[in-house]
Amino acid sequence: MNMEKFELMALPYAPETLEPIISRETIGFHHGKHLAGYVNNLNGLLEGSPLAELPLEEIVMKAEGGMLNNAGQILNHNLYFGQFCAPKEDYKPIGKLAEAITRDFGSFEAFKDEFQKKGATLFGSGWVWLSSDKDGKLIITQETNAANPIQKGLKPLLTFDVWEHAYYLDYQNRRPDHLAALWQIIDWAVIEGRY
Repeated sequence: MNMEKFELMALPYAPETLEPIISRETIGFHHGKHLAGYVNNLNGLLEGSPLAELPLEEIVMKAEGGMLNNAGQILNHNLYFGQFCAPKEDYKPIGKLAEAITRDFGSFEAFKDEFQKKGATLFGSGWVWLSSDKDGKLIITQETNAANPIQKGLKPLLTFDVWEHAYYLDYQNRRPDHLAALWQIIDWAVIEGRY
């Protein structure tokens, strides 16, 4: 009996919820095709593998090559798609996370500027992340391809996907515009819960 170990995550909102920041069409391709492809690929690669019984995070820590690429992309996309909500102009972090952002970056605006800059200047494909270290200090990292901050001993909190498939239908080559718009759909309660 062949049980698929991993399944495509269900979106916690309707595909049109994030419009106009991320279109229903982009969600359809990005979630329904790209992420689904990574899930199918990983399930195929895990058959007969010694890593087959491990949770996703451990596979990302131990795998290499194609298995790492597909597992990493599933983990990254699950965190990415799970952090959004309907657009609003003035979403801001709250509680301990807000205090940590001010402590480690000076202000929320300074954090946003640095985060967007790191996202806009990452060459090629990958992700920009806000993570915390074991002491709760916040760190922004650029991760190429399917890499995830857990590989560096960090706890991932927030991510923007800078692979072209994340924004090309809506923004063409205007990656900085896409990054600047994403703040309007971040569910800071989710990010606070991860912190």
